[in-house]
Amino acid sequence: MDDLPAEVKQQAYCALGEAVARAWSVLPQEIQHRLFEEAVGSQDESIRHQLAVFLHHVHFRTSDGLKARASHEPDSLGG
Repeated sequence: MDDLPAEVKQQAYCALGEAVARAWSVLPQEIQHRLFEEAVGSQDESIRHQLAVFLHHVHFRTSDGLKARASHEPDSLGG
């Protein structure tokens, strides 16, 4: 891939990134986790929170899962 022009590589990365973002909620959780960690590793750790917020706000399955876990977890008093 080193022989491809930088603009072509950037367009390919952008297109693949957008495709993954659109399909995120139908991907298996294991694949989501791997892609998330690869994305963080390709940038730096500072993107982790921003990426998590983006995914939780955009994808219903992700945000619904968070809401469900939050409403069914007992509180620290055993409730």
